[in-house]
Amino acid sequence: MDPPLSQQVFNLTTKKQTNLKRTTEDDDDHDREESKSRRKMKLVWSPETASKAYIDTVKFCELYQESGVAELVSAMAAGWNANFIVETWSQGGVMATSIGLVVASRHTNGKHVCIVPDDQSRSEYARGMAAVGMSPEIVVGEPEEVIDELAGIDFMVVDGRRKEFARILRLANLSSRGAVLVCKNASSRSVASFKWRSVIDGAGSRRLVRSVFLPVGKGLDIAHVATSGGNSSTSSSKRWIKHVDQQSGEEHVIRR
Repeated sequence: MDPPLSQQVFNLTTKKQTNLKRTTEDDDDHDREESKSRRKMKLVWSPETASKAYIDTVKFCELYQESGVAELVSAMAAGWNANFIVETWSQGGVMATSIGLVVASRHTNGKHVCIVPDDQSRSEYARGMAAVGMSPEIVVGEPEEVIDELAGIDFMVVDGRRKEFARILRLANLSSRGAVLVCKNASSRSVASFKWRSVIDGAGSRRLVRSVFLPVGKGLDIAHVATSGGNSSTSSSKRWIKHVDQQSGEEHVIRR
């Protein structure tokens, strides 16, 4: 004999509440895991790592006079926990920034690569870095031609005195976490008309988070760029769906 209608309604309501509670708990767990995942996929600032890299760079660069550029760049790369640091260098350039970036990569357990245009530059760069006990990876070739081969860059330094510096930034294969892009010697004439939008426009996966010019050394133009891989959120596309089991009559509420 079937139970009274009131009992059937009570049973169905209880099942609905149980299913909804279970679904909500599962959904909360999913949101927490997704939040953790998003944090891993973004650049996260670490002041402790930044200060350690800054102090170590000061010690290494006592013989160089670059008005704090090396120390600041090193602290930024380490503080943002950069996993893949790339810079461009050419013959006659100052070594201090490179030393700072190597120091930062040591603190983040990351990788540092320097792009030089020719073998003569490579030899000079290697000698200069060896003098302070460093031997970073060197890639020989015009930066705008080889930069695309270096995937996952999350910190990059270019020289504003190079005519092609904007193109190099535009062609860089950035990390899914986003990247911090730095243009040194930004007070030079070649950078006078430069806008970070020229690096972002046309690249649908990139978004300019913020940019700043610092009067350090001969000028530092810095931008934090987000990429769709590391900054997209699926939470906004979720929606509640109600499913009714035709046999049992039970309602299941799920979110996709």
